[in-house]
Amino acid sequence: LFLTLIIELILMAIPMTKAGYINLQDQLDRLREQIPDMQKAISEAREKGDLKENAEYHAARESLGMHEAKIAEIESRLGQAQIISSKNMNSDEILFGATVSVLDIEIDDEEEYTLVGEGESDPMNNKILTTSPMGQAMLNKKVGDHFTVSAPGGDMEYKVLKISYEA
Repeated sequence: LFLTLIIELILMAIPMTKAGYINLQDQLDRLREQIPDMQKAISEAREKGDLKENAEYHAARESLGMHEAKIAEIESRLGQAQIISSKNMNSDEILFGATVSVLDIEIDDEEEYTLVGEGESDPMNNKILTTSPMGQAMLNKKVGDHFTVSAPGGDMEYKVLKISYEA
């Protein structure tokens, strides 16, 4: 049972926008470009003497190891990515990839959010995960619908004003 669960998790597709996929690919390319410099630093540190007491060598190797782990993680995410295109989507409800304008009823303030997948969230630019409390509360709502999000400071009520998908 445990092994079956692990296999299912490994095989799970990760929904992602095309922009998120490209962003991850760019990040991977930048990380790969840094490897030769890191290997050179290890080589230079190795030349400085006894490896047992060479902190610079051990730090450089550890840094390269963490760097390679990050590369492997991104490669895995890209390998599991399922690009969900919202282009030409003609839905009147909030789904993955939607950009949603909502009204915060308590403070009478309009906000805009884009629902994205794992690894694409950017709260500073209002890109939120579909699995976040706000994303979950929005899913499948239509223009005019109200929804509530539980927050540490209390429940927050919103009204959906507009739903759009990338052109």
